[in-house]
Amino acid sequence: MTVQDLYNNLHGDFQEACKRLLNEKMVANFVLKFPADPSMQQLRDAVAAHDIETSFRAIHTLKSVSGVLSFTQLYKVAWDLTEQLRPRLDEADPALLELVEKEYAVCINAIKEFAENQ
Repeated sequence: MTVQDLYNNLHGDFQEACKRLLNEKMVANFVLKFPADPSMQQLRDAVAAHDIETSFRAIHTLKSVSGVLSFTQLYKVAWDLTEQLRPRLDEADPALLELVEKEYAVCINAIKEFAENQ
């Protein structure tokens, strides 16, 4: 599996990722580092603790990282949850959080498959 195949599987924007990160090798390097990003676990922990401010920061970071990597589907759902939390008045909407979890899992599983084929 190539990094382009990975992006095709994720419905991501490989060309946009290359523009941001300069070349295919850099994209692959950053993609392989994505699972180590703590944002998703920070979001889970903050939601469990009913900590709206930390929830917002965590999802905002996840949105930014997925945007830089052009993980389009994850970015879209992370954007929705970020905007829901932005006023910092309500806890994370469970339906939006479920969509983020789903897309995050899709990304992690695809990256694991990509890493195994390197």
